[in-house]
Amino acid sequence: MKIDSHQHFWKYDPVKEAWITPEMAVIQKDFLPQDVEPLLSQNNFDGCIAVQADQSENETHFLLQLADENDFIKAVVGWVDFKDPNIEERLEYFSGFKKLKGFRHIFQAETNPEFMLQTDFCNGIDKLAKYNFTYDILIGPQQWPFIGEFINKFPKQRFVIDHLAKPDFKKSDFTAFEKMVCAIAKNPNVFCKVSGLVTEAHWHNWKPEDFKTALDIITENFSINRLMFGSDWPVCLLSATYPEVIALMEHYFSSFSVTDQDAFWGNNAVSFYNLEVSFFT
Repeated sequence: MKIDSHQHFWKYDPVKEAWITPEMAVIQKDFLPQDVEPLLSQNNFDGCIAVQADQSENETHFLLQLADENDFIKAVVGWVDFKDPNIEERLEYFSGFKKLKGFRHIFQAETNPEFMLQTDFCNGIDKLAKYNFTYDILIGPQQWPFIGEFINKFPKQRFVIDHLAKPDFKKSDFTAFEKMVCAIAKNPNVFCKVSGLVTEAHWHNWKPEDFKTALDIITENFSINRLMFGSDWPVCLLSATYPEVIALMEHYFSSFSVTDQDAFWGNNAVSFYNLEVSFFT
């Protein structure tokens, strides 16, 4: 079973997708299921997980509609306003959608690096476990000093760190990154997506060796059973094709056992997101 745990879909709108700057022109267009399905098939993937890119419930419904229309979209990670006083009512509503498995907020876009620690936001996160929802954590270095405190508040909540928490692969100093990883990986309820690496490196001048130190840190601290593959398509196209992202991960994990590779390429995502898929022997 192979699952791409991190993909995005959108109908490009220059206002809604204002985060796509001029130097990112290659992704200033629509990206829909028919664009990625051939890539998944060619690389022997059984399905993918669609993750929010816009902070709106409208996008959550858009992704759920795509998932209903395309069986290979196995799950959706949507968005909801966790600071809403009626958050439990919204979670109750969304619990009725079979493929909606979790939520995400784009922490890295917040001007306040301690946004995640605000009482009203945490009140919303505290209600996720009741509905068996997961939570994707999208942070960058500015949030690293606070992520441990946030995670420690919710020992029963299933978390997954997106994109290794975005270390800067253009630099060779991973001291702060390793300290952060060591602290959060001690929590058995926290997983990590090995995704988004190439866009944090020199877009047109990266090599596999650039990522080895960070990948060593991640695998040593989380262990293979809490890591999952994600392509971050189509954002990855800023720096690499879909096959190049696959090849990068195959290069690093080729020495792992077949069981460990199966865990990384799909089984961990199936378990974490509680996907309803069939395993083939």
